[in-house]
Amino acid sequence: MFFRSSLFPMMISVALTLPLAAGGLGCDGTPAPKVAAVKAGDMPEGGDWSGVYYDQTNGYLHAVKEGDTVSAKWRTTAGDAWGELSGKVTGDLLKFEWKEHRIGMVGPSATRSGRGYFKYTAPKADEAHVIKGEWGLGTDETGMKWEGVKQLNRKPDPASVMPDEVEGRGQGGGWDDTPGGKPQGGGDKGGGGAEEKKDDLPPAVE
Repeated sequence: MFFRSSLFPMMISVALTLPLAAGGLGCDGTPAPKVAAVKAGDMPEGGDWSGVYYDQTNGYLHAVKEGDTVSAKWRTTAGDAWGELSGKVTGDLLKFEWKEHRIGMVGPSATRSGRGYFKYTAPKADEAHVIKGEWGLGTDETGMKWEGVKQLNRKPDPASVMPDEVEGRGQGGGWDDTPGGKPQGGGDKGGGGAEEKKDDLPPAVE
């Protein structure tokens, strides 16, 4: 009887502990990072990570592979942000870290970052190659789908996604809001008043 009575509280304790472990909590009680349950396989025949991939939301992703590292940049289809990623390749699997910048914005909310992964696929011999994966915020590498269709005969140009000087200006009041960059109200000199004309002056009194 003593053995049974002492074993019962222990069984309850174990039963209460198991759900916590299955929930993926860290040592400090915070949720553990979401990790993709994917495994690397062989690269499809004729496959090459270097290239340009199109996604309806993230636009054109320009990827370049050097050794076992892939780096890439993209410009969203809306044109309001550009991003960069880099990671290690193992066969048909790329795991990366990414960062996206809101064009024309400054401050903490202008940039977000996270992790993600891609699997390189070749559906059929006569079809375009596709990268399929997910991206997540912070330490997560899953959460949102990302699928890019490789563009035939197009070489990657990561620098092409970068915003120009005008686009890169931060939002907020500027000193140069008028066409031509001249102050409102008149000539090239400051003061805001119209330039005086001699014909408008009163006649001199002798």
